[in-house]
Amino acid sequence: MATVIHSTKRQEKERLLPPFLRAFLPYRLNDEIEGMRGRIATVEELRLRCDRASSLTTRDGNVMLRTVLSRMEMDGILQHLCDGSLYAHSGTICQGYVTLQDGIRVGICGRATVEDGRIIGVYGVTGLNFRIPARYRRVGESVCTLLENMKGMQGVLIYSPPGVGKTTLLRSVAAKMASGETPLRVAVVDTRGEIAPFLDDPSLCVDILSGYPKKEGIEIACRTLNAQLIVCDEIGGVDEAAAIVASQNSGVPFVASAHADCVEGLLRRTSIRLLHEARIFGYYVGIRRRASGGDFIYDVTDWEEANARFEDRGGTDPRM
Repeated sequence: MATVIHSTKRQEKERLLPPFLRAFLPYRLNDEIEGMRGRIATVEELRLRCDRASSLTTRDGNVMLRTVLSRMEMDGILQHLCDGSLYAHSGTICQGYVTLQDGIRVGICGRATVEDGRIIGVYGVTGLNFRIPARYRRVGESVCTLLENMKGMQGVLIYSPPGVGKTTLLRSVAAKMASGETPLRVAVVDTRGEIAPFLDDPSLCVDILSGYPKKEGIEIACRTLNAQLIVCDEIGGVDEAAAIVASQNSGVPFVASAHADCVEGLLRRTSIRLLHEARIFGYYVGIRRRASGGDFIYDVTDWEEANARFEDRGGTDPRM
């Protein structure tokens, strides 16, 4: 059985929208959201839809709003998000997002222009999803303890379905491991600009590789920054896995995240299986939210148990 760790610590004070984000929104939408203060939980996502009702996502679920935005309003918001230049942000727009300050990622959907199987443009945007990161300093102590017990020999892979809080947890772990009386030299490979926000304490022993592709960022963190711990979000590609194996061979442990709902499903992915066979991660940590808020519930599985559970279910097809 996996070890389940419960934490009783509480979250910090709840809030609605960050002040700077309100500048992107129509007055009537801001007014409607602010009118809900005290009646809804912490806002985690704001979804705007063209000619459809907007909505909020909180830890308690989805909250539908009355506000419906027009095509002109949606186009204006997108222009504002891109500082008036869609072309300057075309690379990430084609990947489905734009990143704002404080690590707010805006998911974008619309009509795609495809050439040779590759998206080369997006137009007629119909939806914008603002994912709002949280500044929770008091989460992740259990993950830090696992890292400390392994004494730099192996890392930790955090997994969950999308939207549970993996990036929030990674951010807190990075801050804790880079602080205190004996901090580690932590390198954060922040491809989409989502981990670095809130790592703004000048006393942290942290280096941030912002915007670097994961493979190149990992290699630089290991080769030129002499990191003692590398932190990276949402690994998945085989090239990324190969870079992580190389870093571990150089003696640098890794904390990363991936999408999965169980260890068996996680290890079915070819790239994760490559990392598993190289024993990069000593522990796989699934996270779930507490119904009452506060820290996560951690489902901790060590390498041996994860391997046994995976093999018991037939392993994986090497052609996958």
